[in-house]
Amino acid sequence: MRLFELLKKQRYKVFNHSAVKLCLWTKKSIRDLGFCYKQKFYGIESHRCMQCTPAVGWCTMRCRFCWRPITETCEGLKIPEENDPEEIVENLIKLHRTLLTGLGGVPHNEKKLREARDPRHAAISLAGEPMVYSKMDGLLKEFHKRGMTTFLVTNGTFPERVVNLKELPTQLYVSVCAPNRRIFKSVNSPVIPDAWERLNRTLEILNDIGTTTVIRLTLAKGLNFTEPNGYGKLIKKASPDFVEVKAAMPVGFAKDRLEYSQMPLHREIKEFSEKISSVTGYILKDEKEDSRVVLLSRE
Repeated sequence: MRLFELLKKQRYKVFNHSAVKLCLWTKKSIRDLGFCYKQKFYGIESHRCMQCTPAVGWCTMRCRFCWRPITETCEGLKIPEENDPEEIVENLIKLHRTLLTGLGGVPHNEKKLREARDPRHAAISLAGEPMVYSKMDGLLKEFHKRGMTTFLVTNGTFPERVVNLKELPTQLYVSVCAPNRRIFKSVNSPVIPDAWERLNRTLEILNDIGTTTVIRLTLAKGLNFTEPNGYGKLIKKASPDFVEVKAAMPVGFAKDRLEYSQMPLHREIKEFSEKISSVTGYILKDEKEDSRVVLLSRE
C-alpha cells in the first residue's frame, strides 16, 4: 500500500497495522541535547520513551495539522486481521531497537542509548486513531506487564470504547482541536458524520475515568487559534486533571498544509492559556518554551 511506503520513507518502522518511530526528543535526549515537555511536566524520561501506534493508517479524521499523509487514510474503521497485543508489543520494541542502532554512530550518551533499548514508557500517539484497534485493553495490559507506563491519546470519537476500558492507561489524553462544531468540521475534516457528538460524549465521561486525564489543544493561526471561551466550555465539561495548550508544528506531511507563520509563538500560546485559565479556573502549572506548550492544572 502506498501509505506504508510513504511512512517508511519518513523513518517509520511498520509491523502490519502497527508502527513505531523515534521521536525527535528521544534522539535529542540520547545525545544530551534536551528533553520532551512530557519529561518536564510528568517525569517521563525522554530517552526511554517509545512513540508508537496500533492503527497507523486508520483514523476518523483528517486533521489539517496531522503529520501523517491524510490523503492516504485506510478505508473503513475496522482493521482487518488484527494482531494480538503481545505480538504487537514484542515487534514494536524490536523495531524501536532497530531504529536506535543508527544513533550509535553519532556523539551520544552511552548509558542513555543502552537504557533506550529497554523502553519504560509507551506514547500511544504516533499516527492514526489508536482506539480503532479493538484490543486496546490487551495492548495496555501487555505494556504494563513489562513495567511500562502508557500515555494513550485519542481524538474522542470512540466514547463507547473509552468508557469500557478495563485496563486503564497511566494517562489518557483527548485531543480537542476546535472550540465549536463549525471550526471542528473545517479543521478536523471528520470522515464520520457524528464525530463532534462523539467527541462531546467522550468529554462528558472523562471525569469518571479512573486515571489521570488530559485535554490537549493543538493550535494553528488561521485555523483554530481562536475563541478561548469555547475551549473553556469544553474543558469544564470534561474536568480533566490537566490541559496542554500547544502550538501546531509544521512537521512531516503537515508541512504541505501549514505555513510556519501559522505556528503560534510561545508568548502567544501563553497568552491564550491565560485566557483559558480565566474562563476555567485552571492554573498555569508549567511551560516549555522550545516546545511552545503550556500546562494548566485543575489544582
